[in-house]
Amino acid sequence: MASFKPVVIRALAWATLSMAELSASSAQQQPPQPSPPPRFREAVTVERIVVDVRVVDDSGQPVPGLGPEDFKVKLDGKPVLVESALWVGVEEEEAGVVVTPEDTAAAPANESAQPRLVVFFLQRDLEPSRILGLLKILEKVDRLLGVLAPGDRAAALLFDTALSRLEDFTDDRARVRRAIEDGIVGRRRAVQEGEEPSLFAHLDDWASRRAASPERALQVVGEALQELPGAKTLVFLGWGIGRFDRGGVSMTPDYEPARRALQKARCSVFALDITEADYHSLEVGLIQVAEDTGGFYAKTYLFPDQAVERMERALQGYYVLSFERPEGKPGSRRLDIGLNKRKGTVMAPNAVG
Repeated sequence: MASFKPVVIRALAWATLSMAELSASSAQQQPPQPSPPPRFREAVTVERIVVDVRVVDDSGQPVPGLGPEDFKVKLDGKPVLVESALWVGVEEEEAGVVVTPEDTAAAPANESAQPRLVVFFLQRDLEPSRILGLLKILEKVDRLLGVLAPGDRAAALLFDTALSRLEDFTDDRARVRRAIEDGIVGRRRAVQEGEEPSLFAHLDDWASRRAASPERALQVVGEALQELPGAKTLVFLGWGIGRFDRGGVSMTPDYEPARRALQKARCSVFALDITEADYHSLEVGLIQVAEDTGGFYAKTYLFPDQAVERMERALQGYYVLSFERPEGKPGSRRLDIGLNKRKGTVMAPNAVG
């Protein structure tokens, strides 16, 4: 057996050498393989802010035909470039406004095709000066509803000791009119959820029943409206927001969450003060919520027709402004919007989240 060991060793060495040469030759013949693509790639996302703005002249008439260059916008005091200014309103064709693809590039899709959503928010109270004011505004409800275009939707809610449903979004003006009347005089009525866009589908029943202040009720409404697309309007028919004590009028802790919810929902508040008085303390809160959300405040005591007419004009149209969010800390930022070399009053929210 020993005489065969050299032969076996030489054979194994020759086989090993041959395999190594073959492997090296094969490696030389194969082309180099490309490097695999990287598993992670850097993505840059640019966030844009969308704000609804109304512009009116000295007589309260809307001012259409403005472009991005006509607006000046500041966030926390720093100028930002307006990328688009899309006009949405019933006067669009009559005013000769031309919307180009560049105007709509950064604006929400199908903004002008969406129905306008208007919520009538009744704040009821049995105090004589307040219930009398509500009965007076009831005479103007048909005119208020007449502001809406055929495709628009209106809903009605009631707040007294809690938030109650009166009518879901519908284009049936007669139904909304009956709902508002029932809410003012205190008649009970059956309510049901409507088709989309539906306010009731997103309204939190538990939170509505526990909304013990008008501010908390507005927060519940704002949170529900966030689930629906486009801009919204809330017509506040009531007598006040806030708290009056020895130090004067102050906003309650419930107000700030309500303001944020309404602004996030792109909801402007048109506050029509129904109190039968030249002045009263809690009108300060109504003025505040209107200014914060880009709406307006008006009294219905002496000149209810003027208040309704002002709302009619403001509802005729608005602009959807879009601009890039600057880098920096997240959270709410102070918003200032004015006009460049144009005359007019701008109604816009004073902060964005």
